[in-house]
Amino acid sequence: MFYDRAKIFIKAGDGGNGAATFRREKYIPRGGPDGGDGGPGGNVYFRVDPQENTLIDFRYQQHFRAEGGTHGARQKKHGKTGESLYIDVPPGTVIYDDETNEALADLIEPGDTYLVAQGGRGGKGNTRFKTSTRQAPKIAEKGEPGQEFWVRLELKVIADVGLVGFPNAGKSTLLSAVSSARPKVADYPFTTLEPSLGVVDPGRSRGRSFVMADIPGLIEGAADGVGLGHEFLRHIERCRLLLHVIDGSGGLEQHDPVDDFHNINRELEEYSPILAERPQVVAVNKMDLPETQENLERIKAAVSEFDFPVYAISAATGQGIDELVQGVSTLVAELPPPEPEVRPEDRVVYTLDEEDDDHFEIERMSEHHFRVHGTNIERFTRMTDFANEEGADRFQRVLDKSGISEALEEEGIEAGDIVHIAEAELVWDEQALEIEQEEQKRRRKTRRERMQARFGNPDDEDQPDETS
Repeated sequence: MFYDRAKIFIKAGDGGNGAATFRREKYIPRGGPDGGDGGPGGNVYFRVDPQENTLIDFRYQQHFRAEGGTHGARQKKHGKTGESLYIDVPPGTVIYDDETNEALADLIEPGDTYLVAQGGRGGKGNTRFKTSTRQAPKIAEKGEPGQEFWVRLELKVIADVGLVGFPNAGKSTLLSAVSSARPKVADYPFTTLEPSLGVVDPGRSRGRSFVMADIPGLIEGAADGVGLGHEFLRHIERCRLLLHVIDGSGGLEQHDPVDDFHNINRELEEYSPILAERPQVVAVNKMDLPETQENLERIKAAVSEFDFPVYAISAATGQGIDELVQGVSTLVAELPPPEPEVRPEDRVVYTLDEEDDDHFEIERMSEHHFRVHGTNIERFTRMTDFANEEGADRFQRVLDKSGISEALEEEGIEAGDIVHIAEAELVWDEQALEIEQEEQKRRRKTRRERMQARFGNPDDEDQPDETS
């Protein structure tokens, strides 16, 4: 079975916690804080490996986790950075966010690498919080959790030429005639159950080589999910050229080949208007049968409206194959490859060097529930140790300084209401808030008085000397 879809869970490494420790050495009575920072977590990357050709490995493993950073330690020892995880995928893999269905990256070239999940920041140790007025901080940050979510992988075969047509039109026979590929061939519908690739080499003097892809035959309604072809239509989206193979004899069910030609193009249009506009070459197959010879001129007249080149061939006997290969090779050399769905650089991923985003929004979820959205405040909440009294006080100061407390009051928050930030649920306590605000005023007044006692009142310098 050809595995061209997968759904997997990825988790970047969590950052390590910062340490809240103090120097305990003989003859050093006031050693002070010496807690180190936690190490950042490892990232998760997708990387193109040309040796891979399906997504079957993801059938047996659906969860991928990068290594977390280690915790900080005493003596200002920082934690180790977690090892990043690289997930190898075949060329042509498109990565989607499974929740939003957003295309994140389109990995085509060997070596293409995409950062899909960022490891969490390491928490700061208490050494980072030492100031001239706070000599012995007991506060330390928790490590930031790494990003995690489900992603969907879809493989789109990379080929220059895609074969399209009804079942039993002779696509597989043609592929085996022009390349070393050996797809299954039989005289019943849906012989081809999975895409087949073959390299076609017309010879150095007759043109450049190209890759041809055969997919299961299309039937009417394929774009709506009928038959097998709709499962693999995406595999021809990357093709520069479509080679439309028509059974000129009408096939086992005696279809009208002209109707078949129009029906296939209608299915392509309904599936993807961009795909329907892709250049086409029409190959009228089975010229060794008298029915095909009778229908050839009528088919050419119908195709002439689209200005597609027409070749009369017989994949079984080899008639017209050389001319077809040379014509296709010339066209492929002139056509640029289709644009990828999305390049890795098209999506901005948060990095450790990115500046903080202080923007926030207040959402009133219900009468007594509020949610605060914001990159910076959510990250700060995840890294706050609320079990630590100094950490909780610091969090409250950040709410006040950032304007979040004032914004919540403007929204009508009352004592006892719940504030949701990231995964935390906090109870709004007006009395505690007032106490904290009074404490801040007291600390500011104390600092001002100390400065005045040490340096004097700056305003006195401007007063005239009354004794003169």
